[in-house]
This record gives sequence, structure tokens and C-alpha cells, in this order.
Amino acid sequence: MTAPTQNADVFADRSLLGHPKGLGLLFITEMWERFSYYGMRALLVLYLVNAQHWTAEKAANLYGTYTMLVFLTPLIGGYLADRLIGTRRSLVLGGIIISIGHFTLAFPGEFAFYAGLTLIIIGTGFFKSNAATQVGQIYGPGDTRRDSGFTIYYMGVNLGAFLGPIVCGGLAQSPRFGWHYGFAAAGVGMVLGLIGYLWGREKYLPGIGMPGRTEHKGDKGEVLAPTNPMHGIGGALIGAVIGWFGGGGSILGLGMGAVIGAALGISILGSQGEERNRVLAIFIVAFFVVFFWAAYEQAGSSMNLFADRNTDMTLGGLVKEPLPSSWFQSVNPFYILVFAPLFAMMWGWLGKKGLEPSTAMKMVIGLFLVAAGFVFMVMGAKIADTGVRVSWLWLTAAYICHSFGELCVSPIGLSYVSKIAPLRFSALMMGVWYLSNAAANKVAGSVAAMVEKIPTLTEFYTIFVISSFGAAIAMLLCVPMLKRLTKGIMA
Repeated sequence: MTAPTQNADVFADRSLLGHPKGLGLLFITEMWERFSYYGMRALLVLYLVNAQHWTAEKAANLYGTYTMLVFLTPLIGGYLADRLIGTRRSLVLGGIIISIGHFTLAFPGEFAFYAGLTLIIIGTGFFKSNAATQVGQIYGPGDTRRDSGFTIYYMGVNLGAFLGPIVCGGLAQSPRFGWHYGFAAAGVGMVLGLIGYLWGREKYLPGIGMPGRTEHKGDKGEVLAPTNPMHGIGGALIGAVIGWFGGGGSILGLGMGAVIGAALGISILGSQGEERNRVLAIFIVAFFVVFFWAAYEQAGSSMNLFADRNTDMTLGGLVKEPLPSSWFQSVNPFYILVFAPLFAMMWGWLGKKGLEPSTAMKMVIGLFLVAAGFVFMVMGAKIADTGVRVSWLWLTAAYICHSFGELCVSPIGLSYVSKIAPLRFSALMMGVWYLSNAAANKVAGSVAAMVEKIPTLTEFYTIFVISSFGAAIAMLLCVPMLKRLTKGIMA
């Protein structure tokens, strides 16, 4: 069989700012899914600490585990979409499960809380990598619009991330409503996204995301031998053993090791030659991106608590009543919305001049920028360590550096994976990209759990300055090797 049906009219469509109309539908769908995710994420640690009276350590550890699993399950969902149900059906299934999860969180009680988180984790596995994969599927091979298309799509991600904390956080921290109204609002957002996708997919995404045996076709249409399931099983067993011992005998470590091992086994042992080089390049880039996200994801945990405990939320007297601290979670996506078009134009201008950095070099720049953001956090923390609430400008300065770094890493990385991933592993490799987020989120949560144990906030935030600068230098040394691994593709 051939790859899934790809309507040539979709490839040729330029009616939406020079892009296919299907990009607009995926923009809206992902916007609402991210509204639900970031709306709930803005509440999670604050809810546990302020309403359930958990310690910051316990709350940060749960936050890290939850966000890790949210980014880990797309690897499994991507594999199932590639092999069995297609990205279209997977996205709908995921949206339904996510919606149920958020509405479950709206009910009081410990069982509802953990059941809701579990459903969101499972649903995101089916939704997340497959939404991004469909963006790649609406462009034909070699289409130069792909990078800018992913940047537009990423603006949808951040529009949802901007609105979610404002709406959900505003309801949750309002004395009139409360936490569970915030959780329910996140569910409403996901339902709206799902309705929009079901309404428009036949009209705007004809033939996109249908199931098919893409694993039997190479990038040039050549017939390839089916992947050997033993590669995945063997990789999973080896990974499980390593994860068990590396994780101190935890079930979580065993499970994560098994998933990573299976992905390595399927994609590396199941490929050869140029295909294998490109798979290796994705894994190498994903490894370095872990350091970026481990620092960046302090936003939902330690930086969220910094806003709540150490920042003057009257904005220096600009407002009479303190603003909800969860609203600071909207600062970063606001910057993304403002500056993403400017970055897209900048890359285009540099490309015309022959000066555009490679994807790997852009990510090096992103690591330097996230480190620079934590330099501002260290400076603000020095004041906070004296016991006074600090100006909101310290967090704002940190977030603008992080936002610029994110624009060098996240949309560029999505485009990179969609360009260089072998056709039969397209959704799986998108899952591998999110795997870096999974590992980083667990690291982020584990480090954030130490925020009350490390003597000063200054010392705590210095950790991320050192780790991010160090990773940037190490990745810079690997740029020539990454270029060689992807020499057949402009990446």
C-alpha cells in the first residue's frame, strides 16, 4: 500500500496567508487544547500549596511527574497513529479523553483529582504529537512554506497558553468562584477545540491524517521491509532495566526507560543509511533540548511560586488589589504572540541573505537565551532573599529572554522533525521530540522540589544559569556533526 492519501489540492492551496486553509483549522484546534492545558497548569501547584496545603516539595514533585507523563505519552500515541488509527482519529480520541479529564478535576475529592490527571495524560498522548504531525502533512516534500507554517501554528499554541491562565486562573483565584471552576473552564476549552476540528476536517483537511501503512514506504516511495517488532520489544526490555536501576527502583523509571528504549529500538534498528543518520540527529537534538525545557519549565513551579510569594502583585502600586499570581503564566505566551511574526520575518530575511543559522545553531542560541533569563532571576532573587517582595519587572525580564529562546527552539524543532523524520516514523519521531519535554519536565519538577531546601533563592536559580550555559556550549561543539547527519536535507 502507499502512504496515507494526501490530497494534492491541499499541497497547492495558498488561500490562507499563502498557506493551506487546513493550517487555520489546526491553529484553532491546538489553540483550544493549549488553552485547556496551560489553564490547568497555571493552577496545579498553586492549588496544591494554597488549597490542599501541600508542601512546595510535594507539589513540585507531582507537577514534574504529571508534566513528564503529558509529554511522554505522545510517543506511544504517535506510534499507534503511524501504525493503526492515523493522526486524524487519534486527535479526536485524545480530545474526548482530555475533556473528560478536565471535567473530572472539577469535582472535589482526591479520587477525582488523580483520575482527572490520569485522563488528561492519556488523552494528550493521542492528541499532541498527531496535531503537529498533521501540520507537516499539509505541505508537500520540499515545500519552503513549512517553517513559517509551523511558526503560525505555534502562535495558536501560545494564544491558547495566553488565554488559559487568565480565564482559568481568574476563576480559580476569585473568591466568588474557586479552584474547581477554573478546572471546568479548561474542559470547556478542549470541547470547543474538538467541535471545531470535527466540523472542519473534511472541508479543510481532506485525506490528511488517514490511517495507512506508511512504515512500508520510504521518503522516495521505495518499498522497505516492515519494521521488526522485536526491535521495539528488545529496546523496551533493555530500557526498562536501565530505567529501573537509574530511577532507584521506581515504577516510573522503569516505564520511562521502557518507552525510550522501544523508541530507540524501533527507529534506529528499523532504519539504515541516511534514514538512520536523520533519526540519530533527532535523538541528539532532543537530548540537548532537555536542558532547555528543564530550565524553561520552572515557569509552572518555582517561578509560579516566586510570583505568588516574592513578587509585588500590585505592580508597584499600579493596581489597588493584588492581581492573581497565576496571571504571570500568560506573560510568556503574550511575548510569543507579539514576537513570533518578527522572528519568522527575521529568519526569512536572513535566509535570503544566505545568513540564516541552521536548526542546531538556532537551538544553541535558545539555550543561551534561557540562561540569560535566569541571570535576571538570580538578580531578583538576591533582593527577595532579604525578605521583601520584589518588582514584577524581574520576572518579566526573565520571561522575555525565555520567550526569545523558545522561538529559537520549539517551532523550529517541530519543523525540523517534520522535515528530517523518515516518512514511516513521522508521528513516532514527533513523539520523540516531545520525549525531551517529558524528561525535562520530570527534571524540572525534581529540581523545583528543592526550592525550600536550598539555602537561598539566589543559589537555586544559579543552577539553571550554569546548566543552560553549559548545554549551549556542548551543543555548539556538536553543530558540525549534526549538519553531517542531515546533509541530504536543508535543516
